[in-house]
Amino acid sequence: MTFKPTTWYPIAVVLSVLNLAGAGFAAGQAQPEHATVHVALALAFGLWARRLRPRPGGSEVPAGLEALEALDALEVEVSKLRRELTETQERLDFVERLLAQGPEARRVGPQP
Repeated sequence: MTFKPTTWYPIAVVLSVLNLAGAGFAAGQAQPEHATVHVALALAFGLWARRLRPRPGGSEVPAGLEALEALDALEVEVSKLRRELTETQERLDFVERLLAQGPEARRVGPQP
């Protein structure tokens, strides 16, 4: 199972709000240490939610193993494109040499 920020963002926001409410209740009951713990948790979950927030444009940066797999796939694709480009350039050079020789040199088969 992969970590999906789009799933965890609303969870972090809800946890932050619940801890903020818990801090209010704890402060109302004259429990400053308990309220401080809830404020710290609310702040931590709020910062986590901010980090998980969807980016503008909807593109998410893949993390960890997904990023490495994506990079490997790109490297394979670039290598394939380089091979194809090299082959295409060789074919173009061959055709240019053939066209530069003239019509008599291009004949294939026995010479009369």
